[in-house]
Amino acid sequence: MLLEKEPISYRHELKHRMNSGEDFWISNRLKLLFDLDDHSNEDGMYQVNSLYFDTPEDKALFEKLNGVKKREKFRIRYYNNDFSFIRLEKKIKNNGLCAKRSAQLSKEEVEKILAGDIDFLLASENPLLIEFYSKIKGEMLQPSVIVFYRREAYRYLPGNVRITIDRDLHTETNVLNFFDLSNGIAADLGVSILEVKYDEFLPDIVLKMVQGISQKTGAYSKFAQCRLKHW
Repeated sequence: MLLEKEPISYRHELKHRMNSGEDFWISNRLKLLFDLDDHSNEDGMYQVNSLYFDTPEDKALFEKLNGVKKREKFRIRYYNNDFSFIRLEKKIKNNGLCAKRSAQLSKEEVEKILAGDIDFLLASENPLLIEFYSKIKGEMLQPSVIVFYRREAYRYLPGNVRITIDRDLHTETNVLNFFDLSNGIAADLGVSILEVKYDEFLPDIVLKMVQGISQKTGAYSKFAQCRLKHW
């Protein structure tokens, strides 16, 4: 049976590397103007925990470093210590635009993947899980690095805008620690990453928010930063 995929909906993405002073200024402005993301805890933050996959030849990493315009990577992600909502995500980049597909996994299913027991992916009838299975078999896709950090996130409905500040980027290469991230090493000390994602247009109120940041819009990758930290 041929399983159809949903059409890809691309979004724009801007990234800015910020120092502590810019982080403080931007964060206080955001608090005054926008609503916090639904994942936020009482302190307005939450932790993002991701396990990224790559080939033995580091295809995803080198495509990122070489600026390949059309590329993809797979990751498994959960928030805080909540194991009831875990997702497999496929991130797609195409000429500066980004898109994402996702499918839910259980903690037990993730543990199966880490143990090399992946037949359930093929039997799932979910197009993304089946594609993930084929990449593991065909490209020898395997866990490569754990990336985790604290996130402050806001939303603005006009333009479907999402604004995030990511702090305290840490990494871990022992993939068996994915559900126990009490350790890890700092991957980029003193740096915060501002990300702005939007659909067709960026409202002026958001555009003015990012003006004045010393670093121009760049192609910062938390995945690549953490991979390189272990080299």
